[in-house]
Amino acid sequence: MSNPKSPEQSRESNNTQKQDTKIVNAGRSDKWTNGVVNPAVQRASTVVFDSVKQMKHATANKANQVLFYGRRGTSTSFAFSDAMTELEGGVGCALYPSGTAAITNAILAFVKTGDHILMVDTAYEPTRSFCDNILAKMGVETTYYDPVVGAGIESLIKGNTSLVFLEAPGSLTMEVQDIPAISEIAHRHGCSVLLDNTWASPINLKPFELGVDVSIQAATKYVVGHSDVMLGTATANEAHWPQLRESSYTMGQCTSPDDLYLALRGIRTLGVRMKQHEQSALKVAKWLSEREEVETILHPAFPSCPGHEQFKRDFLGSNGLFSFVVKPEFAKDITAFLDGMHHFKMGYSWGGFESLILAMQNVGAMRTATDWQYQGPLVRLHVGLEDVDDLIEDLAKGFERLAGKA
Repeated sequence: MSNPKSPEQSRESNNTQKQDTKIVNAGRSDKWTNGVVNPAVQRASTVVFDSVKQMKHATANKANQVLFYGRRGTSTSFAFSDAMTELEGGVGCALYPSGTAAITNAILAFVKTGDHILMVDTAYEPTRSFCDNILAKMGVETTYYDPVVGAGIESLIKGNTSLVFLEAPGSLTMEVQDIPAISEIAHRHGCSVLLDNTWASPINLKPFELGVDVSIQAATKYVVGHSDVMLGTATANEAHWPQLRESSYTMGQCTSPDDLYLALRGIRTLGVRMKQHEQSALKVAKWLSEREEVETILHPAFPSCPGHEQFKRDFLGSNGLFSFVVKPEFAKDITAFLDGMHHFKMGYSWGGFESLILAMQNVGAMRTATDWQYQGPLVRLHVGLEDVDDLIEDLAKGFERLAGKA
């Protein structure tokens, strides 16, 4: 197997100094900081006015970061929205109380009864549930498609297809989609393109340069980075921003300024955290690739991962999340592998400073458009910020338990 792309190689075309400076300064306009380093936590429901003229001005400009009513936002939310818009691109960013809320409300903003949407077959489970249970009740049809379909997406577009939803890489199995090819074809047929961009965070993929219309983040994960806030964002291009903004406001979507303050704080260390997650995960993945118990590594930086070429072309780096498949003959009791981990804890989500582990026995049952070729269990790791040698030792002891040697 050829060596995966190193962190340095993956960023050759990216001006790291400029990006790191942007991470520190994004959203810190004088109008939000008022002379201090960090934007203040401004809590509000009612905004009061001193005159009819002032109230009319706020009402007329309520969509333009003017204090109008708490649900429209305060200086804290305006600062965070500006930061995300600057880091990810686009012209505006809507905020939501969770990543799932960001996904579902972004979809709702661009569909109506009678529409048809295309959803990637590897989508995050709550996204799939939303399509199958909520959109179906609304009379919106969903077709799931192979994540590596690329330009073949054209054969799936119908006359009433309004939206194509991507997730790159896939939530568990890490396939990387051909975002530019899919976007070009979708736009040719008048479809909006939405991307769950959480894996890349706002810094390792430039979605609007690849044709995406709305880029969605579960900011719960790498943006916040400390496993203590639920938060979602959807950043849109100029054509899609007004509709996304007004739909989200009408649906009552708003967020806590205290949570947004923590997210702003998380942004400031995003660059250094992502580099460390990436470096450690690559070392762990390389070690796993040499274990006899491991059938394949599903990390976009490895040639064994579907869509690896698209990753090399489009992404500026990776992170701490990847999967591997255990050979069936070594997986008689995967529970023994999982139980007893010291540093890798079992838990949902990812993107925090801590390492996490999950195992899935039947990945194929979660798909309808593609077949899953492996018989052994899939193990997903989030490699945190612990010492990487401690993490490798933890996994090595897990393999000993798997083999009945511990």
